[in-house]
Amino acid sequence: LPPFPASEDMRSTWQGKAGRSPLQALYESDQFEQSSLQAVHQQRREMLSNICSRYTRKRRLLQPDDLRHLVVDDTHGLLYCYVPKVACTNWKRVMMVLTGQGKYQDPLDIPAHEAHVPSNLRTLSEYSVPEINYRLRSYLKFMFVREPFERLVSAYRNKFTLSYNTAFHKRYGTKIIRRHRPQPSQRALERGDDVRFEEFVYYLLDPRTQQEEPFNEHWERVHSLCHPCIIHYDVVGKYETLAEDASYILQLVGADTSVKFPASSKTTRTTDDMTAQFFQDISPFYQRRLFNLYKMDYLLFNYSIPSYLRIR
Repeated sequence: LPPFPASEDMRSTWQGKAGRSPLQALYESDQFEQSSLQAVHQQRREMLSNICSRYTRKRRLLQPDDLRHLVVDDTHGLLYCYVPKVACTNWKRVMMVLTGQGKYQDPLDIPAHEAHVPSNLRTLSEYSVPEINYRLRSYLKFMFVREPFERLVSAYRNKFTLSYNTAFHKRYGTKIIRRHRPQPSQRALERGDDVRFEEFVYYLLDPRTQQEEPFNEHWERVHSLCHPCIIHYDVVGKYETLAEDASYILQLVGADTSVKFPASSKTTRTTDDMTAQFFQDISPFYQRRLFNLYKMDYLLFNYSIPSYLRIR
């Protein structure tokens, strides 16, 4: 497959014949009055654009592999880049309702595991090059982001501290323990189910990790999953403002008013205070190195350096 046009090329074709993006046309219609929420999203896009132009010196073209996280809804003209640990199960459920031709009514009726079955949703990488270009130009594109270290701790807690995640324990846990635990027990080497957060951090910072394979999507940087400096997103939603951003997107695409984004009911959610506790035992040297690893996500999505870090 030839690469797809990106960056300035994309922006110029994306504006369309009328010189306006689909989102601008919506904004200018009577349906959407100027609102504070609109201003917030405009601000986020501008921030993203400024950081991209400052830090990405070399333009590159999109490859088919870059599009595997973009879920397509052809009915509503919607592209959603999913980021694990940022409400992506619920967003996939909503996308199944939107694309299901009435098969699903309520997102919460869809079991979580079913939302992650690849055949239930189409991704942009499955389309032909002309179809990809058409959708990138004319569909409303959105993604959701989260404070990077909170997302990282959430991924660690979910994949390494829950007994049922045996696939992750075997696949990653055993390797992490073998490399980063002095004198591990035979049981730990075989099961990999008691990885400490500190060992997980060492694994992320070990040069061998990324030389061998890309990061798993649960701890991969958001900019590496969604390529926001190449693909121009209309809406960058935030986990911290999930409910209002979700309803804003559903309103923008004219989704049926019966389609509601599920309200969060989880009491086990990873919070800022909880994240701070995990970082207590990480030395300032490794805190700084880890921050540098996730620095672009902090910059692009306007998150401040966490107050609990000892890196100043």
